Parts: sequence; C-alpha cells; structure tokens
Amino acid sequence: MNSDIIILALAVLPVIVLAIFVYKKDQYNKEPFLLLCKAFFFGVLSVIPASLIESVVSPLYSIMGGTDLPVFFQGIFTGFVVAGCTEEICKLIFLKWAVWKSPHFDEYFDGIVYATFVSLGFAGIENIMYVVSQDSFAASLATGSMRAILSVPGHFLFAVVMGYYFALARFNPEERKSNMFKAFLYPMLLHGTYDSLLMVPEYLDNDLVLGLFFVVFIYFDIKLWKIGMRRLRALQALNEEQYQSSTANDASDSANYGNASTDNDNAGYGNNSWNNGGTSNQNGGDPFSGFKWDV
Repeated sequence: MNSDIIILALAVLPVIVLAIFVYKKDQYNKEPFLLLCKAFFFGVLSVIPASLIESVVSPLYSIMGGTDLPVFFQGIFTGFVVAGCTEEICKLIFLKWAVWKSPHFDEYFDGIVYATFVSLGFAGIENIMYVVSQDSFAASLATGSMRAILSVPGHFLFAVVMGYYFALARFNPEERKSNMFKAFLYPMLLHGTYDSLLMVPEYLDNDLVLGLFFVVFIYFDIKLWKIGMRRLRALQALNEEQYQSSTANDASDSANYGNASTDNDNAGYGNNSWNNGGTSNQNGGDPFSGFKWDV
C-alpha cells in the first residue's frame, strides 16, 4: 500500500509543482479555479483520441516501407509523427474547446496558463499510466523519476510555446490563422526533436554515438527551457502593456463619462471602441488599446 502511494505521488507531484509555478506567474487577473480544472480535465480527455490515433499511425511506418530505411529512422518517425504531431494537435484542439470562448480568457498570459493546464492534464494521466504499468516497484520508481525530470517538464515547455501563439491568435485577429498554426507547428517540432533525441539511440549500438546523442539532448533541453522562459516573460510583458493600456482607458472613460452625445452608440464610454480580441477604431492597429479589461 505504501509503495503504491509513493509511486502515485511520484507521478503526480511534478504536475502539481509546474501547475503552481505557472499559476503564480499570472500577475494580475488570476484564472477561476473551476476553469483551470476544466482545462486540466480536457487535457486528460485529450489522451483518449491521441492514443487511438497513435495506435493507427504507428503501423504506417512499416506499411509505407519504412523498414527499408536505416533502423534509427523509426525513432524519428515515432518522435515527430506518432508522438509530436498527434499529441500536440490533440492538446491544441482540446485547449481551444475548453477556453477559447470563455470571458475569463482576457489576458495574453492566460494563453500560457490554460495551455499548460491542458498539457499537464495530458502529462499527468500519461505519467500515471507509464508508472503503474511497470512490473516492479523499483522499475516504477525509476520510470517515475526519469519522467518527472524529462517528460512532464517537456510537456510543460511545449505548452508554454503553444500558449504563447494561442494567446497571439486570440488577441490579434488579423494574424489569427498564422498564429494558430504556429501554436501547433512549433510545439510539434520541439516535441518531435525532444522525443527523437531520446528514441533514436535505442536503435543504435555505438557507445560514441550514444554519448553524442546524450550531449545533444542535454544542450537541446537547456535551449528548450530558455525558449520557454523567454516566451513566458514575453507574455508577461504584453500583460503589463495590456494592463496599463486598460487602466489608462478606464481613467479616460471616467473623465469623459456623460460628455458624449446621447445619440452616439458609445455614449458614456468616451471615444474608444471596446471589444475583446479586437482593436479600437482609433488605435492604428495597436492590439492593446482596443482591449477591455474585465475585472
């Protein structure tokens, strides 16, 4: 019984730690607990279609003649197509279903918060499945420890990149399609590279090459953290501009309240056109000044 609790805690603890980390990084308008739970649960649900698609896609490598290629190509196929492409598209679809139309998705940084909660829901259930399926306590402990260091943080960092472009898509309608595509493409490429660097060595039998792959993986992992933290700080900066713009507009609206003509559709609200995700008629395309701060 104690060993089961230890294994389960090992599978869940990194998910909790990273969820708390990104929640605390949300500086201004904290997200509702129930909506975060919904995002996390949708991430759990996304495992189902991802698993089904992976079970269909995996055999395609042999059917399409992949076995005629050098054996390590199967690791690349698994990393990019089976895992990277399938899992990231499923997470993005469920992320959009969960929060896109929510009025609480009102800040740039919310894109990262919701994306990470969806991704951590996915990573959490996947982690539990891997850890509890091992044959012994020692194997479960080893698997859980390695996944706590590698797999769960990997899903977290892919989600930070996804959330960054997801937020840009949400608040910049003129570039919505391109940013939504980037919200899939870049996490998929990072995920595929990450998994391939771990999987390809399984097909090799050369200590020197294995050592080189390990060095490249460590370098890539460090770069991945830097990429993720840069994206995180970038949206925090956009949040700051968003907040300052909204408070300045609120102050202007208060000063101008009642001064507009009664036949103006914006009477009582100054001269700004307020809308979520849009831009003001007078803002020259600035994506911040047309945004309404929803307290």
